[in-house]
Amino acid sequence: MNAVPVALALSLVSAVAYAAAAVAQERLASRSPGAGTLRLLGSGAWWGSVGLNASAALLHVVALRYGPLTVVQPLGALTLVAAVPMGARMAGRRVSAVEWKGTALTLLGLGAILVTASGPAPDGVLSVPEALAVAGATAAFIGVLSRPGARPGLRHATASGLASGVASALTQTVTVAATDRSGPVLSVQVVGVALIVAAFAAGGLVLSQTAYRGGLGGPLAMVTLSNPLAAAVIGLSLLGERLQGGPAGVLLALAGAGLASWGVVLLTRTAPAAAPVDDDHPVAAVLALEPGSATPEPALVPRPHDPGHLTPATR
Repeated sequence: MNAVPVALALSLVSAVAYAAAAVAQERLASRSPGAGTLRLLGSGAWWGSVGLNASAALLHVVALRYGPLTVVQPLGALTLVAAVPMGARMAGRRVSAVEWKGTALTLLGLGAILVTASGPAPDGVLSVPEALAVAGATAAFIGVLSRPGARPGLRHATASGLASGVASALTQTVTVAATDRSGPVLSVQVVGVALIVAAFAAGGLVLSQTAYRGGLGGPLAMVTLSNPLAAAVIGLSLLGERLQGGPAGVLLALAGAGLASWGVVLLTRTAPAAAPVDDDHPVAAVLALEPGSATPEPALVPRPHDPGHLTPATR
């Protein structure tokens, strides 16, 4: 039986859960832009987003057991597609035409990639030396990306996507090795790689929370692109996965990647419209004023011959 449809269904539900978690993280980051990790640990909203992430990750793990990495991982881009209407609804605005166009292009690109990436259920796993090498190289690259400097949002988002993509690749190694019945379930390979997965998953969550301080669209797009890229490199180079259809399949996959990237760029460039101001509400009208936009009122001084009354001061 072809288990790929099961992996596709699980990946779709996982993407929706990841989208809800991303929207929750972005709203929390916008309310507390300077909050550190210790302060987040005391926030119920943050733990709610962690729960959503954990549920999505569990579904993703099961999907990786039934589908190849090159199929399951690109479906993570649907997180961005689902997050757009969720974020718009939470912000009290409508999804713009540009956002719908970006969503359609992303879906078309994903469809092209899935046609060429569909294959049998995975049976290859990373050895312990391979897993350690991948983890070490990725950790070094993440350290470079997360250094202090300009534009921390996009750099932290890229680092988060790489951490999540590598965690997914290593998770597939754990699930296949633990369920193939060729050795003990809690072997050194399974336990060691599982600990590395936990470290990368936690690091990716913290990095994404930092990235969302700059908004949802751009950082989430970078996470969406870098995540499957990292996983695809591992799947194609180390796990023996292949694209279907030969040279024509490679061209179709490249075209699909271009369409999906274009759609993501459109979604990234869309800035949420500012909330309308209720002009009839006096407090809202005052809060909406820009500094220096109000007409200065003249200073009042007591009248020379009538101290009980005030009169505008003359310059």
